[in-house]
Amino acid sequence: MSGAPMIELWRGGRLESAHLGHAVICDTTGQIVESWGDPTALIYPRSSCKMVQGLPLVESGAADAAGLEPRRLALACASHSGAAIHTDTVTRWLGDLGLSEADLRCGSHMPQDKPAQKGLVCSDTQPCQIHNNCSGKHSGFLTLTKHMKAGPEYVEIDHPVQRAVRAAFEDVTGEDSPGHGIDGCSAPNFATSVTGLARAMAAFAGADGKPGARAAAMVRLRDAMRAHPEMVAGEERACTNLMRATGGKVAIKGGAEAVYVAILPEAGLGVALKIVDGGTRASEAAIAALLVKLGVIEAGHPAIKAHLGTQRNWRGIETGEIRTAPGFA
Repeated sequence: MSGAPMIELWRGGRLESAHLGHAVICDTTGQIVESWGDPTALIYPRSSCKMVQGLPLVESGAADAAGLEPRRLALACASHSGAAIHTDTVTRWLGDLGLSEADLRCGSHMPQDKPAQKGLVCSDTQPCQIHNNCSGKHSGFLTLTKHMKAGPEYVEIDHPVQRAVRAAFEDVTGEDSPGHGIDGCSAPNFATSVTGLARAMAAFAGADGKPGARAAAMVRLRDAMRAHPEMVAGEERACTNLMRATGGKVAIKGGAEAVYVAILPEAGLGVALKIVDGGTRASEAAIAALLVKLGVIEAGHPAIKAHLGTQRNWRGIETGEIRTAPGFA
């Protein structure tokens, strides 16, 4: 997993920390345009690939049968903060399916959204599975499960839903997955190379005008994310802020252990990156740098400066700088 130097933290004129990683930019033919580190490095995409996991939901007709509008399609691709706009939507979605929170298999955790946290703490209420950042994806899995008339344990590796997800995943990455791990939300997460993940994102970027249900599903999921960035993550979150900052030109998604992807339809490019040490600070800085490199946002934009540039302490005193390593972006 040794990678190329990507992100550095400087303090007092000295390099204090350095983050290594792998990154690949692919075009719509699946060819590598530029890369750093090892393009063949095998990774778990984690939540960065939720739009791929959502493909069977849309291309099967399940999304249309359930009347899923773009906001809920965006939520199916989300790692949301558990704000009211997220949990209320999941609650209504499950109700429309004739299901409840108990039908989810993602587990419970405290929401990241501060007002939602305060509401639970002050009311002495425990979080439920709807607060899980993956509850939108799992609502999508349940929608497909109901459409398939399959059993309730939709996160099992041999369940029809996960077999459909694996088939879609291997098709769009252009690689046979060497295996899977279990994600934080209990669903299988299939391994691929950084190139395979970038190739999948490029396929989403170049899906316009292509025939077939797969291409149509790619366009709908990608465009739902771009139209509703608030559903994909939440306020003060990098994915939401960066998508807003690009004016909807790019669909962006992060995943645990410092994975990030970007879909650039106008440029016909897909981007994937993985920071070896798993540090989110570095993955957010790296995707910000690549967006600047690819010309979809200016380096001076506040959404970029939130991840790259001058660092200040709690008194507002300048303490250092986060910058790209020489040779990256």
